[in-house]
Amino acid sequence: MSSVASHARPAIPVTVWMLGIVSLLMDVSSEMINALLPLYLAGGLGVSVLAIGVIEGLSVAIATLVKFCSGVLADLSRRAKPLAVLGYGLGALSRLIFPWAATLDQVVLAKSLDRVGKGIRSAPRDAIIAGVSPPEIRGASFGLRKSLDTVGGFIGPLIAVAAMLWMAGDILSVFWLAAIPSALCLLVLILWVKEPAAAASKEPRRFHLKEALTLNAAVWGVIALAALIMLARFSEAFLLLKALEAGIMPTWVPLALVLLHMAYGTTAYPVGRLSDRIGTKGLLQISLALLIGAHLTLAFATTVPLFVAGTVLWGLHMGFSQGLLGAMIATTTPDHLKGSAFGTFYLITGIVVLLGNTLAGWLWHSQGSAAPFLVAAGITGFALMGLVHHKRA
Repeated sequence: MSSVASHARPAIPVTVWMLGIVSLLMDVSSEMINALLPLYLAGGLGVSVLAIGVIEGLSVAIATLVKFCSGVLADLSRRAKPLAVLGYGLGALSRLIFPWAATLDQVVLAKSLDRVGKGIRSAPRDAIIAGVSPPEIRGASFGLRKSLDTVGGFIGPLIAVAAMLWMAGDILSVFWLAAIPSALCLLVLILWVKEPAAAASKEPRRFHLKEALTLNAAVWGVIALAALIMLARFSEAFLLLKALEAGIMPTWVPLALVLLHMAYGTTAYPVGRLSDRIGTKGLLQISLALLIGAHLTLAFATTVPLFVAGTVLWGLHMGFSQGLLGAMIATTTPDHLKGSAFGTFYLITGIVVLLGNTLAGWLWHSQGSAAPFLVAAGITGFALMGLVHHKRA
């Protein structure tokens, strides 16, 4: 065997590809709804921007505790797939509620069910990826899953725009169409995603809840960094509202998410592969610099070109950070606690997202649309300085 062959990197497992397709289909469904929901709330139901911020944050908060419990259950049962199926199944079920939602409380019900489903599935899904991926390609595996997820992120809004044109702006009819890709997602998950074989073949290690609550310092360091980033990166709902302020017609507003996810999706996988070779610290620094640029641009985006530039910078930031954070959690956590680590990661960052969205909504409502972006730029700058002076990433 040649030296080149002996040092060849292993191929990304089929299970990772299938989970990527599952994420793609669910994200098509999610973004068809998310691209239009802020417009429906503000225009159809007369909900204020502050209330939209609270709703977006609350929907994440509902999922946070569920994510932690789901991760712990995955470690306790050593079976991640059933929890993933339950989570994606609840997400698919919520798609049948959105088209019927004629009041704010019904929208909150549908959004909450969707977020509970996301909470259940996120940690087990990431634990499966970590379990089937060799350490030397974990960055690429998490990056690939994120990239496929973002393919759905820009296909969904495109479908939403086409459907809005076809259906003469009938948002609720577009919500009905969103049920189709979510059902296909569940089918792929059930038929083609397998539990990690390595977990079944090894001697089981006794699980202790105390260990799940006392993760090592390296894991907590990653979680703390992610929490600071999430505080500064509030919901995309504010991006869509900013699109209206920049002069984009409501029918075309979902194209903002297309731009965002194109930038995100085209960078997440290459950045993940690069991180396997050079590490994460420098790439994360780039991601934070991009987020500062995005916030400063969007704060003053009263024209379409400025809005487009800020949106692309935001997407590039996500491509340079999201897959890396997952790979860092996988690398710093013992195998028998990966579900708990991802659950804790989502729990802490979810609480922070609730605070960030509520703050952004209050700032927009009381100080104007530029205020949340300027404050977020300052928070991101603080995170960047902390990362620059950190000895290891």
